[in-house]
Amino acid sequence: MSAPASAATDGSAFYTGLPSFASFGEVVQGGHYRPLPADWWVGVTDVVASTAAIGAGRYKAVNMAGAAAVSAAMNALDGAAFPFVFGGDGATLAVWSDARAAVAGALARTVRWVADELDLELRAALVPLAAIRAAGHEVGVARFQASPDACYAMFAGGGVAWATAQMKAGQFAIAPADAGARPDLTGLSCRWTPMPAVNGAIVSLLVQPRAGVDLAAVEPLIARVLQRVAGLAREGDPVPGDGPVFAWPPQGLDLEARASRREGEALWRQRVRLWFLTLVELYLDRTGAKLGSFDLATYRRVSARNADWRKFDDGLRLTIDCDATTLAALEADLRAGAAAGLIDYGLHAQASALMTCIVPSLARNDHIHFIDGADGGYARAAERLKAGSAAPPAQRGR
Repeated sequence: MSAPASAATDGSAFYTGLPSFASFGEVVQGGHYRPLPADWWVGVTDVVASTAAIGAGRYKAVNMAGAAAVSAAMNALDGAAFPFVFGGDGATLAVWSDARAAVAGALARTVRWVADELDLELRAALVPLAAIRAAGHEVGVARFQASPDACYAMFAGGGVAWATAQMKAGQFAIAPADAGARPDLTGLSCRWTPMPAVNGAIVSLLVQPRAGVDLAAVEPLIARVLQRVAGLAREGDPVPGDGPVFAWPPQGLDLEARASRREGEALWRQRVRLWFLTLVELYLDRTGAKLGSFDLATYRRVSARNADWRKFDDGLRLTIDCDATTLAALEADLRAGAAAGLIDYGLHAQASALMTCIVPSLARNDHIHFIDGADGGYARAAERLKAGSAAPPAQRGR
């Protein structure tokens, strides 16, 4: 990593000024990462007992809670760019000092909203970079150009993992806002149907350098994993090239109504509004008609290419459409890496993938789309990572 940027860096200019890279195979190359400026803060969130909630069939609600923190921060900062990563049942983000108060308020309201509307417990923390560095860790950020219209942040250096552990220990916590408080979640939705596997199974995969192991030491192993994934049909992309499928009424309509209704507005009114809007979308989808300049077919294709199905957040995160032969080879590579003391890993295979969206404006193509497995995905993979084992064969393709 290069030398840290000045603490005087003005807001999001640090992040937007980073050069981007377009080949995901370069994600572990240290030259792409720059340390955060000294006065920045790292935000982390996660859903408590997410595995139990997923086991009860609430995977869409868990993903909505994970994406809500990003959406709330984006709206609190009026669309100013900042680095973030969606993790399925949580998120990582980083903001400059002048943005800390606005983001802290947004996270506090999100914690309250998740409890009130989703009946889930979201914990959140904002950790000063100074504390992370004092503990001997770094937070480097890079920009991956996923498509011509969408860039996603990648984090490396061990600092995010340390911040997450501190959050789970109750440190640097963001307390929930007062009862009834709501974040601004404009643009957050989950209208698409689950996307079934074509190659065999949707595999959610986590690979993390073991504590004390430098990223450079695991670079050859991760490069080999990515090389195998690159050999899959469409490089393992779980989103169809022409975009996800739309069905009416959308499975996530109630969740979107809870996210988008105004404070004091009756939930049923927002449900009715969304029923009408999504019925119009169904008409556009079935007929190919346009609504002014909005073309749903184009929107679907852009959604597909803007999706975040591969990322790095102090470890590799993939949601891939994987065949059985490649999965077996990946597992062999990962077992060898774990046996050598280089990595910890977890994977979970399921029948389909899920998309949760943040769409600031239908008039632009910079909307972003978060991908996770539809049967627990990253949350279940994380459980297996912590347990030190990968998914048993009996669970594959479930």
